Amino acid sequence: MTPPIEVDQNVLQQDLDADIPSTTFDEDEHFDEIPDEVEMSLFDHLEELRQRIFYALIAVVVGVIGCFFAIKPIVQLLEVPAQGVKFLQLAPGEYFFVSIKVAGYSGLVLASPFVLYQIIQFVLPGLTRRERRLIGPVVLGSTFLFAAGLIFAYLLLIPAALNFFINYGEGVVEQLWSIDRYFEFVLLLLFSTGLAFQIPIIQVLLGSLGIVSSAQMLSGWRYVILAAVVLGAVLTPSTDPLTQSLLAGAVLGLYFGGLGLVKLLGK
Repeated sequence: MTPPIEVDQNVLQQDLDADIPSTTFDEDEHFDEIPDEVEMSLFDHLEELRQRIFYALIAVVVGVIGCFFAIKPIVQLLEVPAQGVKFLQLAPGEYFFVSIKVAGYSGLVLASPFVLYQIIQFVLPGLTRRERRLIGPVVLGSTFLFAAGLIFAYLLLIPAALNFFINYGEGVVEQLWSIDRYFEFVLLLLFSTGLAFQIPIIQVLLGSLGIVSSAQMLSGWRYVILAAVVLGAVLTPSTDPLTQSLLAGAVLGLYFGGLGLVKLLGK
């Protein structure tokens, strides 16, 4: 009679485990991968870049032409903060060139979503899954903040600056302004404020990519206050303290708001 064969249960379990493929999922490694990565030559990259720039330029040109044909309502809208101040054309064709300038800025704003889309389509193939997850919130937040910056400048900064100059010269000089200088002032203030409102987006990007933490952002608050004062003085074309203080205060609020977002993200 053959004696029974004793089986070591530990050895049997090890053999079974060896036959089963490992299904361990590294989440960090997954998000750091580039999905659907396709190798392209330098010539192919340059050709795609040329096409994206071409499409973006077409969108800008169409936007500028469209705004030029509707220039009068746009000019009248931008004249509202001046509170009835009379504008002078000090040289032949000055209003015509002002119209081109206003149409250029307005057309660029209208075409910016399509231009941004072309930029995203160009850089998207080289982004990891983690970076692609940031695109939607970043684009939406950037658009909202830029529009908020334009509204803030139109409703608060520009009227505050103009009221300062009007009241300062009241009873001494008659308010007759060059239309070219006025629109140069207004357009510069609008776009500089819109760009300044992108600060939280930059903070979220830096925090999400692990470049700067919320603790590091908070530790440099003294330098942030100094930078906000300098930024308020540089970005405002006027020299009145009220406008500079309003913009500096907005920059500080945006910075600490962005810091709070980075903290909420756990970075």
